[in-house]
Amino acid sequence: MGEQAGKKLIKALLKNSQNPALAWQIFTRIASSSHHPTSILPSIPHITRILVAAKMFPQIHFLTNLLLVNTQSSSSSYTYLLTLVRIIANAGHLDKAIPHFRAFRNRFPAEPPSISFYNMLIHASLDQNNPDFVSWLYQDLILAGVSPQTYTFNLFIAGLCDSGRLEDARNLFDRMPEKGCLPNEFTFGILIGGYCRNGHANKGVELLDYMESIGVAANVVIFNTLVSRFCKDGKTDEAEKLVERMRLAGINPNVVTFNSRISALCSSGKILEASRIFRDMQIDKELGLPQPNNVTYNLMLQGFYTQGMLQEASALVDSMKTNGIFTQLESYNIWLLGLVRNGKLLETQSVLNEMVDKCIGPNIVSYNIVIDGLCKNGMLSDARTVMGLMKSNGVTPDTVTYSSLLHGYCKKEKVGEATKILHEMIKGGCFPNTYTCNILLHSLWGQGKIAEAEKLLQKMNERGYRVDTVTCNIVIEGLCKSGKVDKAIDIVNGMWTHGSAALGELGNLYIGLVDDDNNTNAIKCKPDLVTYSTLINTLCKEGRLDEAKKKFIEMMKKKLYPDSLLYNIFVHSFCKIGKLSSAFRVLKDMEEKGCGKNLVTYNSLICGLGKKGQIFEMYGLMDEMKERGVSPTVATYNNLISCLCENERAEDAINLLDEMLLKGLSPNISSFQYLMSAFCKVGEFVPAREVFSISLSIVGHKEILYSLLFNGLLAKEEVLEAKDLFEAAVERSLDIGSFLYKDLIDGLCKNEFIDLASDILQKMINKGYSFDHASFVPVIDGLSKRGKKLEADELAERMLEMASEVKVTNKVCADARVYEKSKKYRESDWKTIVHRDDGSGTTLKTLRRVQKGWGQGSISSFQPPKTDYLDVWDG
Repeated sequence: MGEQAGKKLIKALLKNSQNPALAWQIFTRIASSSHHPTSILPSIPHITRILVAAKMFPQIHFLTNLLLVNTQSSSSSYTYLLTLVRIIANAGHLDKAIPHFRAFRNRFPAEPPSISFYNMLIHASLDQNNPDFVSWLYQDLILAGVSPQTYTFNLFIAGLCDSGRLEDARNLFDRMPEKGCLPNEFTFGILIGGYCRNGHANKGVELLDYMESIGVAANVVIFNTLVSRFCKDGKTDEAEKLVERMRLAGINPNVVTFNSRISALCSSGKILEASRIFRDMQIDKELGLPQPNNVTYNLMLQGFYTQGMLQEASALVDSMKTNGIFTQLESYNIWLLGLVRNGKLLETQSVLNEMVDKCIGPNIVSYNIVIDGLCKNGMLSDARTVMGLMKSNGVTPDTVTYSSLLHGYCKKEKVGEATKILHEMIKGGCFPNTYTCNILLHSLWGQGKIAEAEKLLQKMNERGYRVDTVTCNIVIEGLCKSGKVDKAIDIVNGMWTHGSAALGELGNLYIGLVDDDNNTNAIKCKPDLVTYSTLINTLCKEGRLDEAKKKFIEMMKKKLYPDSLLYNIFVHSFCKIGKLSSAFRVLKDMEEKGCGKNLVTYNSLICGLGKKGQIFEMYGLMDEMKERGVSPTVATYNNLISCLCENERAEDAINLLDEMLLKGLSPNISSFQYLMSAFCKVGEFVPAREVFSISLSIVGHKEILYSLLFNGLLAKEEVLEAKDLFEAAVERSLDIGSFLYKDLIDGLCKNEFIDLASDILQKMINKGYSFDHASFVPVIDGLSKRGKKLEADELAERMLEMASEVKVTNKVCADARVYEKSKKYRESDWKTIVHRDDGSGTTLKTLRRVQKGWGQGSISSFQPPKTDYLDVWDG
């Protein structure tokens, strides 16, 4: 009778499996009314699966209690309790299965489950990232006297390796024989993999040696793991030795072996070595090398594009098409990404068209690659066109698509367009995520819209967006840039305790979260290396080096280890203030920590040495750069050129200019400025003119270079050459604000070149310049002395016209471009003229005429009495 009822119950449960509430109701009604409790036990697995699928975990507790109180058939309860735990654990709910298993062990302490059951729980614990339960299981297993299997140890060792506890994993490995278990090839493979993932490939090789010494044969997976690690570490010789060792052991390297080597070499930038291996795979069939597969070709294609080897990449694409293997969507996406990263954005359109034609439909990733590239290069209208194309091809834009567009418009500070994108995004059912909000937040901080940024933070909190470390870093960077570094420091300190809730310091927007230690998202939001780099960089810029050092020490105590970027901040700061010994101490620590010197490091050191005039040491660093394959930039050369010029070694600096040109580096304005200044300073105008001539062909006709040579010529009284250069500048309508043109006119007049000076004034007038009208005075005086009263009168009238026009602005400009007049010229320019101590009679006559008004006769006929002169002077 009881067995029949049990079958009916199972049938009823299966019939109502899609209605868990009803199934549960049927089960509880029959369970409460049954006179034979054992009859319902066979239905336990069925009702458990129904409840787990519906996540009705409180009801499962009822089942456990039902089994625990069943005293009529403890053996059946034992079996079904284990079944219940197994179902829950295998469904991915280990955290829910743990209490039931603990209850089982309390109910049956002397009857532990089999080792296979423990293995199942250990495996589930590792899959679901619950290392604490793994430890408890191991202790329970040992206390219960259950003999572990090699497979059990393999699971435990894998878990320890995954959590980085390599010493514990090795200890457990060494104790396996004590428990009657010998390691197999999988045990060795797991531990060697753990060593390799954590950067200890040499220990992996030692384990390989031990493995072979006890007669356990290594497999191809173990060798591939070691080969890949050595390649990633740049130890290609060791990798090659392992490949040869494989062959000697009778293990043929497979395509995975070669792909591992190629992948690692490409990732470390050693594309030429990868190319040689790839070529051998293609042509050395007699050596038994595996043929490259799609993965091999894709790795090489990605490597070529990463290194900017566009011709090689294009040839490989053609080869893949010829061989009929360029058919995968992944290959096309690598092609698209390579073109985008190398600025070949127009070519991506034809690639998309080709994908459509060949029925390799571009997916959302394909379109997002192109749209993101276009947006980053400011080609927003083209990005919108591609977005329209993707919609017409049936691909719906996602959050990444809209975020790329949003980032593009924010970068251009087109707030209105960015807002439209946001509305379009939400209207299309694609809601912003934290990344999207971070883009907007970064834009607002960048534009100094602090109030709007704080409102956005508040909205993110209200709408449940997870504020992450990136969000906090954006806020911290914004505060640092706006001069509120102390506020930023307070937030960073708070992040260690309260996570993102520390942003409550900003206007108390998150004040409700500050004391909520149960807010896991907030607590997980900890400062990272970017956080500290931002703070330390700002403190160093503000000259607060002692505080920056304290933050550095604090960071290290928190187990955040500096990278080259952070070390470079200190190196640059110490070099900037002339503390070279401190900079080199930082450099020593930097290299001991495995952070190599890069271009930024060398440039900072060379600049620091330049300030101390240590030229020999600067050349030494330049040589070291070249030996290490670090290519000097224009900034590197400029630092050295500047130092040489300051130490009156301009001839040596010229050699550096030649070196730059031979290397294909284009010197910038500063390069020429340093050299020309040095030559002009000592009056060596032949080389100065040569440098100037070279500059015209490289950087063009720049006002600063013209004025530098012009002013240098004037300083050495090379008036006529200066005149020719000035006329060339005027002819090109260059801004002449930095030219000492009044000194030129004075010099010409003093040397009796009145006509040349007059011509210059006329050319400036004809070109539409608005210049200091006091420049007319020496020419007017000179013409008057020569009896050219008509020409002097005309110039005087033009001078007065210019004086009347200059009321608000009077800074020199070309082609009627008017700049705001500096404060010193807002006062009367007549003071400059009146106080000239050169006996300028014509000037005084002009002033007198201005007093009496126009129409009082010509300037030449006006003879003011001497007392008028005194009146004007006193006035």
